Amino acid sequence: MNRDPFPGDLTVPGSLPAVAAPPAAPRLRLSAMMFLEYFVQGTWWITLGTYLGRTLGFHGVQIGLCYSAAAIAAIVSPFFVGMVADRFFATERVLAVLHLVGGVILWAAAGSTRFALLFPLLVAYFLCYMPTMPLTNAMAFHHLDDAVADFPRVRVLGPVGWIVAGVIVGQLRLEGSPLPMRIAAVASLGMAAFCLTLPHTPPPAAGTRARLRDLLGLEALGLMKDRAFAMFVVASFLVCIPIQAYSAFANLFLNEIGVRAAASKMTLAQCSEVVATLLLPWFLPRLGVRRMILIGMAAWVLRYLLFALGGPGALEPLLLAAILLHGFCYVFALLTGYIYVDQQADVRIRGAAQGFISLVTLGLGYLVGGWASGKLVDAFGHVGPTGTLTHDWHTIWLVPAGTVLAILLLFAASFRPEPAAATP
Repeated sequence: MNRDPFPGDLTVPGSLPAVAAPPAAPRLRLSAMMFLEYFVQGTWWITLGTYLGRTLGFHGVQIGLCYSAAAIAAIVSPFFVGMVADRFFATERVLAVLHLVGGVILWAAAGSTRFALLFPLLVAYFLCYMPTMPLTNAMAFHHLDDAVADFPRVRVLGPVGWIVAGVIVGQLRLEGSPLPMRIAAVASLGMAAFCLTLPHTPPPAAGTRARLRDLLGLEALGLMKDRAFAMFVVASFLVCIPIQAYSAFANLFLNEIGVRAAASKMTLAQCSEVVATLLLPWFLPRLGVRRMILIGMAAWVLRYLLFALGGPGALEPLLLAAILLHGFCYVFALLTGYIYVDQQADVRIRGAAQGFISLVTLGLGYLVGGWASGKLVDAFGHVGPTGTLTHDWHTIWLVPAGTVLAILLLFAASFRPEPAAATP
């Protein structure tokens, strides 16, 4: 039976039993690991759309497909994590090799100006990078005594690394050049060396046989028999389609309308993510999963509406407000969903359940979203008298706003998990 583990009408539990904190040195190294992990991506990922569109002259669909490279890798990477990282090699060594190879590929991608070459290089890079995200999380969980209390403190250095990277790129005005990719490539090589200093983490499933059902998370399909969980999966897939427009085109949008130091200002998103992540343990027991996800979806609608209404000069505060909503958008709508999946799945299939929802959202949802957002941007682009390509961004942002609103209404009407019984 599907139950909301945080129904919103329960009393917040009292003080938890004291748990010994992990040693300071490993925790500091784990925090530095998170900082470098997301510094690498934050250096170039947000500004890639501006470089591709304004400098290389790529069309919207080509830009969207380049952003779908990560989604393609998210579909394929469970095979690697399940068969190699979990069974044969220590996690820190796998991380080192992946970042080393990824850094070399990204350096090559920075020198590629044709879509036919750049796109497969980006796919190859993300086949290396995407597995490192769950692996860094798994390593942190392995070495933390109290994951609930300690993991947010370690993981919060991830968005901090993204913020530092974005500020550097924005202030140096590198958004229209391949230099951010080269900086990220060098940082990836540095991360590879640092990984060899991380605490030893042996493969958790050494000696076990890998099955296709395990790698794809198909053991979790039994959860789909519950109507509420099935609607959650459908809504999660659908909402990932319109939200991909932000990742692929927000920086291009801000630069095209004349916002200065756009990359630096976009780091406000990660600032709000830090705050929302730290506040999540307070909000979740009070609001419940259903209301948290609905608020997150509503934040996405508002964000796109603010983008549609905002502009440079006097209207720029609307744009900054839209960026600041990121914490509520991401943490409430997506991160809460992962917690919900963890609570609904039996302990024996929790890993499979997380793999399945990641395949549906980060893989299939973002893949469709990259293509669809590219088609949308192309449909409302036009070449001016001077030969410069511009876009009707007001209309472009209204489309995902309306799409998310429709998904929100569907989710509100169909997702009704039974409240969990209160704990005495």
